[in-house]
Amino acid sequence: MSFEITRPGKNILSIATPVMTAAGAFGYGDVYRDVINIEKIGAIVTTPITYDGWSPSRSSRVVPLDAGVLIHTGLPNPGLNKVLRRYRSMWLLLPVPIIVHIVATTPDQIRKAARRMDDEESVDAMEIGLADDITGKDAAEFVKAAVSGTDKPVLVRLPMQDSYEIAEPCQDAGAGALVVSAPPRGLARDPRTGRLVRGRMYGPLVKPMVLHVITQLVRRITIPIIGSGGVHSPQDARDYLEAGARAVQVDSVTWIRPQLLERIARDLGGAIVTREVGAMADEWHPDMGDTERQALRRGSGTMPSLIRD
Repeated sequence: MSFEITRPGKNILSIATPVMTAAGAFGYGDVYRDVINIEKIGAIVTTPITYDGWSPSRSSRVVPLDAGVLIHTGLPNPGLNKVLRRYRSMWLLLPVPIIVHIVATTPDQIRKAARRMDDEESVDAMEIGLADDITGKDAAEFVKAAVSGTDKPVLVRLPMQDSYEIAEPCQDAGAGALVVSAPPRGLARDPRTGRLVRGRMYGPLVKPMVLHVITQLVRRITIPIIGSGGVHSPQDARDYLEAGARAVQVDSVTWIRPQLLERIARDLGGAIVTREVGAMADEWHPDMGDTERQALRRGSGTMPSLIRD
């Protein structure tokens, strides 16, 4: 089974399960390699990268909220060329597609980044992260710059508050899919300093807001929409698909329970075994897959404490 998550065409992007990581939640694919079975997720979206490197913000903060967290980092990264040199060999060995997330800085830098990745065998697609206050016209210019530089699929992550205004311009400019949405921005008091801090909000409460936006966009957008924000359970992910999303990206739950990312991917990919009538406690668990069940039936395995089927 495969799931096509970009518009039809010569270079359509297909994934084995409609669950992938979200930009900023999974590093460059190296952080959780020994924690989950990466082949069970659909794709890896890298942490945000700029064409030229960015230094971390001097006021980086992580502020706990009642139902989530607010984070401000400044998006530190060494720049696209250094990232490619450092991680291309690993990406080639990973069993899932790699989607490189590029921060939209200028159309010229986006065009150069697209050309750079068009020749990169280790990269399967590009995701553009747009600024929160961008206009539809400027968003379209970024998308045109990207698609002019590469034949690979171009996904566009929309800011939540401006999704309605810029979704159609991005589609008309050639985007292969829209990611709805970037984590919303907020303002919270840092309990350590007592100062108000701006940042992006993560947590379960983000999901109802994004879900509403998706239900509105699917009525007028013809290219695939990928839901992102607040997915903390398999049911959360299914809610996005029911609302019209083609796939989902998982962010903050990965930092809390990384194994749950794999469980969500297994569930939506049809790889979770339902409990058979009369199954004993040592014959089934909520994360069991086909290969593990077969091994247990042959008497060659025992139930693990981690999801590693």
